[in-house]
Amino acid sequence: MRRFDLAGVGIGPFNLSLAALADPLDQLDVVLFDARPEFRWHPGLLVEGATLQVPFLADLVSLVDPTSRHSFLNYLRERGRLLPFYFAERFHLPRAEYDDYGRWAAARLPACRFGHEVTGLRWVAAEEAFELTVTGTEPVLAASVVLGVGTRPNLPEPVRDLVAAPDVLALHSADYLTHRAELLAAETVTVIGSGQSGAEVFLDLLRSRSTVDGLRWLARTPAFAPMEYSKLGLEQFTPDYTAYFHGLPEAVRDRLLPSQWQLYKGIDTDTIAAIHDELYRRSIGGGWPGAALTPGVEVVSATADEGGIELGLRHAEQGSSATHRTAAVVAATGYAGTPTGPLLRELAVRRDNHGRLVVGADHRLELGDGVTGSVFVQNAERHTHGPGAPDLGLGAWRAAAILNAVCGKAVYDLPDRTAFTTFGLPETEDQ
Repeated sequence: MRRFDLAGVGIGPFNLSLAALADPLDQLDVVLFDARPEFRWHPGLLVEGATLQVPFLADLVSLVDPTSRHSFLNYLRERGRLLPFYFAERFHLPRAEYDDYGRWAAARLPACRFGHEVTGLRWVAAEEAFELTVTGTEPVLAASVVLGVGTRPNLPEPVRDLVAAPDVLALHSADYLTHRAELLAAETVTVIGSGQSGAEVFLDLLRSRSTVDGLRWLARTPAFAPMEYSKLGLEQFTPDYTAYFHGLPEAVRDRLLPSQWQLYKGIDTDTIAAIHDELYRRSIGGGWPGAALTPGVEVVSATADEGGIELGLRHAEQGSSATHRTAAVVAATGYAGTPTGPLLRELAVRRDNHGRLVVGADHRLELGDGVTGSVFVQNAERHTHGPGAPDLGLGAWRAAAILNAVCGKAVYDLPDRTAFTTFGLPETEDQ
Protein backbone atom coordinates (compact mmCIF):
# COMPACT_ATOMS: atom_id res chain seq x y z
CA MET A 1 0.00 0.00 0.00
CA ARG A 2 1.21 3.51 -0.82
CA ARG A 3 1.85 5.60 2.26
CA PHE A 4 1.11 9.32 2.49
CA ASP A 5 1.66 11.91 5.17
CA LEU A 6 -1.81 13.36 4.65
CA ALA A 7 -4.94 12.11 2.91
CA GLY A 8 -8.03 14.18 2.21
CA VAL A 9 -11.56 12.90 1.82
CA GLY A 10 -13.61 15.13 -0.48
CA ILE A 11 -12.37 17.89 -2.78
CA GLY A 12 -14.57 20.91 -2.27
CA PRO A 13 -13.17 24.44 -1.89
CA PHE A 14 -11.74 23.76 1.57
CA ASN A 15 -9.80 20.59 0.81
CA LEU A 16 -8.84 22.13 -2.52
CA SER A 17 -7.32 24.99 -0.51
CA LEU A 18 -5.48 22.39 1.56
CA ALA A 19 -4.10 20.79 -1.63
CA ALA A 20 -3.05 24.17 -3.04
CA LEU A 21 -1.22 25.22 0.12
CA ALA A 22 0.38 21.77 0.50
CA ASP A 23 1.59 21.75 -3.11
CA PRO A 24 4.87 23.63 -2.52
CA LEU A 25 5.70 21.69 0.68
CA ASP A 26 8.26 19.12 -0.50
CA GLN A 27 8.37 17.47 2.90
CA LEU A 28 4.69 16.51 2.71
CA ASP A 29 3.26 13.70 0.57
CA VAL A 30 -0.44 14.45 0.08
CA VAL A 31 -3.35 12.78 -1.72
CA LEU A 32 -7.05 13.78 -1.88
CA PHE A 33 -9.98 11.74 -3.17
CA ASP A 34 -13.44 12.72 -4.41
CA ALA A 35 -16.16 10.50 -5.83
CA ARG A 36 -17.16 13.10 -8.43
CA PRO A 37 -15.51 13.09 -11.86
CA GLU A 38 -14.32 16.70 -11.52
CA PHE A 39 -14.44 19.73 -9.25
CA ARG A 40 -17.75 21.57 -9.38
CA TRP A 41 -19.04 24.23 -7.02
CA HIS A 42 -22.84 24.33 -6.65
CA PRO A 43 -23.39 23.85 -10.41
CA GLY A 44 -27.18 24.03 -10.06
CA LEU A 45 -26.96 27.57 -8.69
CA LEU A 46 -24.58 29.22 -11.14
CA VAL A 47 -27.33 31.65 -12.06
CA GLU A 48 -26.34 34.42 -14.44
CA GLY A 49 -25.45 37.53 -12.49
CA ALA A 50 -25.10 35.76 -9.12
CA THR A 51 -21.90 36.64 -7.25
CA LEU A 52 -19.94 35.39 -4.29
CA GLN A 53 -20.69 37.01 -0.95
CA VAL A 54 -16.99 37.27 -0.11
CA PRO A 55 -14.26 39.31 -1.86
CA PHE A 56 -12.04 37.68 -4.49
CA LEU A 57 -9.16 37.57 -1.99
CA ALA A 58 -11.06 34.74 -0.30
CA ASP A 59 -9.65 32.37 -2.89
CA LEU A 60 -7.82 29.13 -2.12
CA VAL A 61 -4.57 30.68 -0.95
CA SER A 62 -4.26 34.49 -0.97
CA LEU A 63 -5.15 35.28 2.64
CA VAL A 64 -2.30 32.99 3.69
CA ASP A 65 0.10 33.12 0.74
CA PRO A 66 -0.68 35.81 -1.85
CA THR A 67 2.45 34.77 -3.79
CA SER A 68 1.07 31.29 -4.50
CA ARG A 69 0.81 30.19 -8.12
CA HIS A 70 -2.68 28.91 -7.27
CA SER A 71 -4.09 32.36 -6.48
CA PHE A 72 -7.10 33.82 -8.25
CA LEU A 73 -4.96 36.61 -9.69
CA ASN A 74 -2.59 34.06 -11.22
CA TYR A 75 -5.61 32.24 -12.63
CA LEU A 76 -6.60 35.49 -14.34
CA ARG A 77 -3.08 36.02 -15.62
CA GLU A 78 -2.90 32.52 -17.10
CA ARG A 79 -6.33 32.96 -18.67
CA GLY A 80 -5.21 36.27 -20.20
CA ARG A 81 -7.89 38.17 -18.27
CA LEU A 82 -5.95 40.15 -15.68
CA LEU A 83 -6.40 43.56 -17.32
CA PRO A 84 -10.12 43.01 -18.08
CA PHE A 85 -10.58 42.10 -14.40
CA TYR A 86 -8.74 45.26 -13.39
CA PHE A 87 -10.99 47.44 -15.55
CA ALA A 88 -14.11 45.60 -14.42
CA GLU A 89 -13.38 46.81 -10.86
CA ARG A 90 -14.99 43.72 -9.36
CA PHE A 91 -14.55 42.92 -5.70
CA HIS A 92 -17.10 40.11 -5.66
CA LEU A 93 -16.76 37.43 -8.34
CA PRO A 94 -19.50 35.88 -10.41
CA ARG A 95 -20.24 32.43 -9.04
CA ALA A 96 -19.54 30.89 -12.43
CA GLU A 97 -16.05 32.43 -12.41
CA TYR A 98 -15.26 31.00 -8.97
CA ASP A 99 -16.38 27.59 -10.22
CA ASP A 100 -14.05 27.92 -13.24
CA TYR A 101 -11.20 29.03 -10.98
CA GLY A 102 -11.71 25.97 -8.77
CA ARG A 103 -11.62 23.63 -11.77
CA TRP A 104 -8.47 25.37 -13.04
CA ALA A 105 -6.76 24.84 -9.69
CA ALA A 106 -7.89 21.23 -9.29
CA ALA A 107 -6.61 20.30 -12.74
CA ARG A 108 -3.08 21.49 -11.90
CA LEU A 109 -2.81 19.86 -8.48
CA PRO A 110 -1.47 16.29 -8.80
CA ALA A 111 -2.65 15.43 -5.29
CA CYS A 112 -6.30 15.61 -6.41
CA ARG A 113 -7.77 12.27 -7.51
CA PHE A 114 -11.32 12.53 -8.81
CA GLY A 115 -13.57 9.56 -9.53
CA HIS A 116 -12.45 7.72 -6.38
CA GLU A 117 -14.67 7.46 -3.30
CA VAL A 118 -13.29 6.75 0.15
CA THR A 119 -15.55 4.07 1.60
CA GLY A 120 -13.65 3.05 4.72
CA LEU A 121 -11.30 4.51 7.31
CA ARG A 122 -9.61 2.58 10.12
CA TRP A 123 -6.56 2.87 12.33
CA VAL A 124 -3.83 0.25 11.77
CA ALA A 125 -1.72 0.24 14.91
CA ALA A 126 1.05 -1.87 13.38
CA GLU A 127 1.53 0.75 10.65
CA GLU A 128 0.85 3.73 12.91
CA ALA A 129 -1.36 5.05 10.12
CA PHE A 130 -4.92 5.18 8.92
CA GLU A 131 -5.95 2.84 6.14
CA LEU A 132 -8.35 4.33 3.60
CA THR A 133 -10.38 2.04 1.39
CA VAL A 134 -10.89 3.74 -1.97
CA THR A 135 -12.99 2.71 -4.95
CA GLY A 136 -11.14 2.15 -8.21
CA THR A 137 -7.70 1.91 -6.64
CA GLU A 138 -5.84 0.07 -3.91
CA PRO A 139 -6.12 1.17 -0.27
CA VAL A 140 -3.69 3.81 0.97
CA LEU A 141 -2.09 4.57 4.31
CA ALA A 142 -1.90 8.05 5.81
CA ALA A 143 -0.55 9.37 9.10
CA SER A 144 -3.19 12.12 9.10
CA VAL A 145 -6.59 12.50 7.43
CA VAL A 146 -8.66 15.58 6.66
CA LEU A 147 -12.40 15.16 6.15
CA GLY A 148 -13.79 17.77 3.79
CA VAL A 149 -16.93 15.95 2.71
CA GLY A 150 -18.95 19.14 2.45
CA THR A 151 -22.69 19.55 2.72
CA ARG A 152 -25.80 18.19 1.09
CA PRO A 153 -29.18 19.79 0.40
CA ASN A 154 -31.35 20.15 3.47
CA LEU A 155 -35.07 19.53 3.05
CA PRO A 156 -37.48 20.20 5.93
CA GLU A 157 -39.78 17.29 6.71
CA PRO A 158 -42.96 18.86 5.22
CA VAL A 159 -41.45 19.05 1.71
CA ARG A 160 -39.14 16.02 1.80
CA ASP A 161 -41.59 13.55 0.24
CA LEU A 162 -42.75 16.17 -2.23
CA VAL A 163 -39.24 16.67 -3.63
CA ALA A 164 -38.63 12.93 -3.71
CA ALA A 165 -41.76 12.32 -5.82
CA PRO A 166 -40.66 11.71 -9.44
CA ASP A 167 -43.66 13.27 -11.19
CA VAL A 168 -43.91 16.48 -9.13
CA LEU A 169 -42.16 19.74 -10.07
CA ALA A 170 -40.63 20.22 -6.64
CA LEU A 171 -36.89 20.52 -6.09
CA HIS A 172 -34.15 21.81 -3.88
CA SER A 173 -32.52 25.00 -5.14
CA ALA A 174 -29.30 23.01 -5.67
CA ASP A 175 -31.00 21.60 -8.79
CA TYR A 176 -32.45 24.91 -9.96
CA LEU A 177 -30.66 25.25 -13.29
CA THR A 178 -31.51 21.66 -14.22
CA HIS A 179 -35.24 22.50 -14.01
CA ARG A 180 -35.12 26.20 -14.87
CA ALA A 181 -36.92 25.82 -18.23
CA GLU A 182 -39.78 23.92 -16.58
CA LEU A 183 -40.06 26.55 -13.85
CA LEU A 184 -40.18 29.38 -16.39
CA ALA A 185 -43.01 27.58 -18.17
CA ALA A 186 -44.98 26.66 -15.03
CA GLU A 187 -48.15 28.63 -14.44
CA THR A 188 -47.29 29.27 -10.79
CA VAL A 189 -44.05 28.86 -8.81
CA THR A 190 -43.41 29.13 -5.08
CA VAL A 191 -39.91 29.68 -3.69
CA ILE A 192 -39.42 28.70 -0.05
CA GLY A 193 -36.48 30.06 1.95
CA SER A 194 -35.20 33.45 3.09
CA GLY A 195 -31.49 33.17 2.37
CA GLN A 196 -29.25 34.09 -0.53
CA SER A 197 -30.16 31.06 -2.65
CA GLY A 198 -33.87 31.78 -2.34
CA ALA A 199 -33.30 35.41 -3.26
CA GLU A 200 -31.20 34.51 -6.31
CA VAL A 201 -33.76 31.99 -7.57
CA PHE A 202 -36.64 34.41 -7.01
CA LEU A 203 -34.75 37.22 -8.77
CA ASP A 204 -33.92 35.03 -11.77
CA LEU A 205 -37.56 33.95 -12.11
CA LEU A 206 -38.71 37.52 -11.63
CA ARG A 207 -36.45 38.73 -14.43
CA SER A 208 -36.98 35.82 -16.81
CA ARG A 209 -40.65 34.87 -16.69
CA SER A 210 -42.90 36.54 -19.23
CA THR A 211 -45.37 37.18 -16.41
CA VAL A 212 -44.75 37.22 -12.69
CA ASP A 213 -48.37 36.53 -11.83
CA GLY A 214 -48.36 33.41 -9.69
CA LEU A 215 -44.75 33.85 -8.54
CA ARG A 216 -44.49 33.70 -4.75
CA TRP A 217 -41.65 33.83 -2.23
CA LEU A 218 -42.22 32.51 1.31
CA ALA A 219 -39.83 32.74 4.26
CA ARG A 220 -39.91 31.79 7.93
CA THR A 221 -37.82 34.79 8.97
CA PRO A 222 -39.82 37.86 10.04
CA ALA A 223 -38.32 39.86 7.15
CA PHE A 224 -36.25 39.46 3.99
CA ALA A 225 -33.21 40.64 5.88
CA PRO A 226 -29.79 41.72 4.67
CA MET A 227 -26.65 39.86 5.58
CA GLU A 228 -24.47 41.48 8.23
CA TYR A 229 -21.87 43.31 6.19
CA SER A 230 -20.55 46.06 8.42
CA LYS A 231 -16.80 46.08 8.76
CA LEU A 232 -16.73 45.40 12.50
CA GLY A 233 -19.58 42.92 12.18
CA LEU A 234 -17.55 40.96 9.66
CA GLU A 235 -14.82 40.51 12.24
CA GLN A 236 -16.92 37.61 13.49
CA PHE A 237 -15.45 35.77 10.48
CA THR A 238 -11.88 36.20 11.74
CA PRO A 239 -9.67 33.58 13.40
CA ASP A 240 -9.80 35.76 16.53
CA TYR A 241 -13.55 35.30 16.83
CA THR A 242 -13.29 31.61 15.94
CA ALA A 243 -10.88 31.08 18.84
CA TYR A 244 -13.17 33.06 21.17
CA PHE A 245 -16.25 31.08 20.10
CA HIS A 246 -14.44 27.76 20.52
CA GLY A 247 -13.54 28.70 24.10
CA LEU A 248 -17.17 29.25 25.14
CA PRO A 249 -19.11 26.54 26.98
CA GLU A 250 -21.11 24.21 24.72
CA ALA A 251 -24.46 25.48 26.01
CA VAL A 252 -23.47 29.08 25.32
CA ARG A 253 -22.34 28.25 21.78
CA ASP A 254 -25.61 26.46 21.09
CA ARG A 255 -27.59 29.44 22.34
CA LEU A 256 -25.48 31.93 20.42
CA LEU A 257 -25.48 30.37 16.94
CA PRO A 258 -29.21 30.81 16.13
CA SER A 259 -29.00 34.50 17.05
CA GLN A 260 -26.22 34.97 14.47
CA TRP A 261 -28.36 33.90 11.52
CA GLN A 262 -27.82 37.17 9.64
CA LEU A 263 -24.11 36.39 9.47
CA TYR A 264 -24.73 33.41 7.22
CA LYS A 265 -28.41 33.24 6.30
CA GLY A 266 -29.09 36.83 5.25
CA ILE A 267 -29.25 38.23 1.71
CA ASP A 268 -26.67 40.54 0.26
CA THR A 269 -27.96 44.07 -0.19
CA ASP A 270 -27.30 44.16 -3.94
CA THR A 271 -29.62 41.19 -4.48
CA ILE A 272 -32.32 42.76 -2.31
CA ALA A 273 -31.97 46.00 -4.28
CA ALA A 274 -32.14 44.14 -7.60
CA ILE A 275 -35.36 42.41 -6.56
CA HIS A 276 -36.93 45.71 -5.53
CA ASP A 277 -35.75 47.35 -8.79
CA GLU A 278 -37.34 44.60 -10.87
CA LEU A 279 -40.61 44.79 -8.95
CA TYR A 280 -40.58 48.56 -9.39
CA ARG A 281 -39.91 48.23 -13.12
CA ARG A 282 -42.86 45.91 -13.49
CA SER A 283 -45.11 48.41 -11.70
CA ILE A 284 -44.50 51.14 -14.29
CA GLY A 285 -47.72 52.02 -16.06
CA GLY A 286 -49.89 51.36 -13.05
CA GLY A 287 -50.82 48.34 -10.98
CA TRP A 288 -48.82 46.15 -8.65
CA PRO A 289 -46.82 43.26 -10.11
CA GLY A 290 -48.45 39.89 -9.52
CA ALA A 291 -45.52 38.46 -7.56
CA ALA A 292 -46.04 37.99 -3.82
CA LEU A 293 -43.35 38.12 -1.13
CA THR A 294 -44.43 36.92 2.32
CA PRO A 295 -42.06 36.62 5.29
CA GLY A 296 -42.96 35.18 8.68
CA VAL A 297 -44.53 32.08 7.11
CA GLU A 298 -43.70 28.44 7.80
CA VAL A 299 -44.65 25.60 5.47
CA VAL A 300 -46.17 22.96 7.72
CA SER A 301 -47.47 20.51 5.10
CA ALA A 302 -47.18 19.77 1.41
CA THR A 303 -49.21 17.39 -0.76
CA ALA A 304 -49.45 16.83 -4.50
CA ASP A 305 -52.37 15.77 -6.66
CA GLU A 306 -53.36 15.98 -10.31
CA GLY A 307 -54.11 19.68 -9.93
CA GLY A 308 -50.69 20.61 -8.55
CA ILE A 309 -49.24 21.13 -5.10
CA GLU A 310 -51.01 22.28 -1.96
CA LEU A 311 -48.95 23.89 0.79
CA GLY A 312 -50.18 24.28 4.33
CA LEU A 313 -48.93 27.57 5.77
CA ARG A 314 -48.74 29.02 9.26
CA HIS A 315 -47.95 32.65 10.08
CA ALA A 316 -45.96 32.85 13.31
CA GLU A 317 -46.89 36.39 14.33
CA GLN A 318 -50.57 36.27 13.39
CA GLY A 319 -51.05 32.73 14.60
CA SER A 320 -53.10 32.16 11.45
CA SER A 321 -53.12 29.30 8.94
CA ALA A 322 -53.89 29.07 5.24
CA THR A 323 -53.43 26.85 2.20
CA HIS A 324 -51.68 27.82 -1.00
CA ARG A 325 -51.85 26.03 -4.35
CA THR A 326 -48.95 26.13 -6.77
CA ALA A 327 -47.71 24.23 -9.79
CA ALA A 328 -44.07 24.14 -8.70
CA VAL A 329 -41.95 24.49 -5.58
CA VAL A 330 -38.29 25.45 -5.19
CA ALA A 331 -37.05 24.70 -1.67
CA ALA A 332 -34.14 27.05 -1.04
CA THR A 333 -33.81 25.60 2.43
CA GLY A 334 -30.07 25.47 2.80
CA TYR A 335 -27.60 22.69 3.38
CA ALA A 336 -26.70 20.29 6.16
CA GLY A 337 -23.37 18.66 6.84
CA THR A 338 -22.76 15.38 5.06
CA PRO A 339 -22.85 12.68 7.77
CA THR A 340 -19.38 11.52 8.77
CA GLY A 341 -20.67 8.58 10.81
CA PRO A 342 -20.20 5.96 8.07
CA LEU A 343 -16.55 6.95 7.62
CA LEU A 344 -15.82 7.16 11.33
CA ARG A 345 -17.66 4.02 12.41
CA GLU A 346 -14.43 2.07 13.03
CA LEU A 347 -12.86 4.83 15.10
CA ALA A 348 -13.59 5.72 18.70
CA VAL A 349 -14.53 9.37 18.31
CA ARG A 350 -15.53 11.58 21.22
CA ARG A 351 -18.92 13.28 20.87
CA ASP A 352 -20.67 16.04 22.83
CA ASN A 353 -23.96 15.94 24.71
CA HIS A 354 -25.90 16.14 21.45
CA GLY A 355 -23.94 13.44 19.65
CA ARG A 356 -21.89 15.89 17.61
CA LEU A 357 -18.17 15.58 16.97
CA VAL A 358 -15.90 17.18 19.57
CA VAL A 359 -13.49 19.28 17.51
CA GLY A 360 -10.37 20.82 19.00
CA ALA A 361 -9.24 24.39 18.41
CA ASP A 362 -6.86 23.10 15.70
CA HIS A 363 -9.81 21.37 13.90
CA ARG A 364 -8.66 17.95 15.12
CA LEU A 365 -11.10 15.28 16.32
CA GLU A 366 -10.64 13.71 19.74
CA LEU A 367 -9.96 10.02 19.09
CA GLY A 368 -9.67 7.01 21.36
CA ASP A 369 -6.56 5.85 23.19
CA GLY A 370 -3.88 4.22 21.11
CA VAL A 371 -4.54 6.29 17.97
CA THR A 372 -1.45 8.40 17.40
CA GLY A 373 -2.57 9.77 14.04
CA SER A 374 -4.91 12.72 13.57
CA VAL A 375 -8.23 13.26 11.83
CA PHE A 376 -9.08 16.87 11.03
CA VAL A 377 -12.37 18.28 9.74
CA GLN A 378 -13.20 21.20 7.47
CA ASN A 379 -16.70 22.72 7.53
CA ALA A 380 -18.04 20.19 9.99
CA GLU A 381 -17.45 22.31 13.08
CA ARG A 382 -19.90 25.22 13.11
CA HIS A 383 -21.14 24.01 16.50
CA THR A 384 -17.61 24.32 17.94
CA HIS A 385 -16.01 27.06 15.83
CA GLY A 386 -18.93 29.35 15.01
CA PRO A 387 -20.49 30.92 11.93
CA GLY A 388 -17.17 31.23 10.09
CA ALA A 389 -16.83 27.45 9.62
CA PRO A 390 -18.53 27.38 6.17
CA ASP A 391 -17.21 30.79 5.09
CA LEU A 392 -14.81 30.81 2.13
CA GLY A 393 -12.88 33.66 3.72
CA LEU A 394 -11.57 31.41 6.50
CA GLY A 395 -10.78 28.47 4.22
CA ALA A 396 -7.13 29.25 3.52
CA TRP A 397 -6.43 30.09 7.16
CA ARG A 398 -7.93 26.82 8.41
CA ALA A 399 -6.10 24.78 5.77
CA ALA A 400 -2.81 26.44 6.72
CA ALA A 401 -3.45 25.80 10.42
CA ILE A 402 -4.06 22.12 9.68
CA LEU A 403 -0.88 21.90 7.61
CA ASN A 404 1.08 23.53 10.44
CA ALA A 405 -0.32 20.91 12.83
CA VAL A 406 0.48 18.03 10.47
CA CYS A 407 4.05 19.26 9.90
CA GLY A 408 4.62 20.00 13.58
CA LYS A 409 5.94 23.45 12.76
CA ALA A 410 4.80 26.74 11.24
CA VAL A 411 5.19 26.07 7.52
CA TYR A 412 2.81 29.01 7.15
CA ASP A 413 3.23 32.05 9.38
CA LEU A 414 -0.19 32.96 10.74
CA PRO A 415 -0.49 36.28 12.60
CA ASP A 416 -1.40 36.27 16.27
CA ARG A 417 -4.09 38.92 15.83
CA THR A 418 -6.63 39.33 13.02
CA ALA A 419 -9.33 41.69 14.35
CA PHE A 420 -9.58 45.15 15.85
CA THR A 421 -12.34 43.83 18.13
CA THR A 422 -11.30 42.17 21.37
CA PHE A 423 -13.69 39.27 21.93
CA GLY A 424 -14.22 38.56 25.61
CA LEU A 425 -12.37 39.78 28.65
CA PRO A 426 -8.79 38.69 29.35
CA GLU A 427 -8.39 36.85 32.65
CA THR A 428 -6.17 39.65 33.99
CA GLU A 429 -8.61 42.47 33.11
CA ASP A 430 -8.43 45.22 35.73
CA GLN A 431 -11.59 45.56 37.75
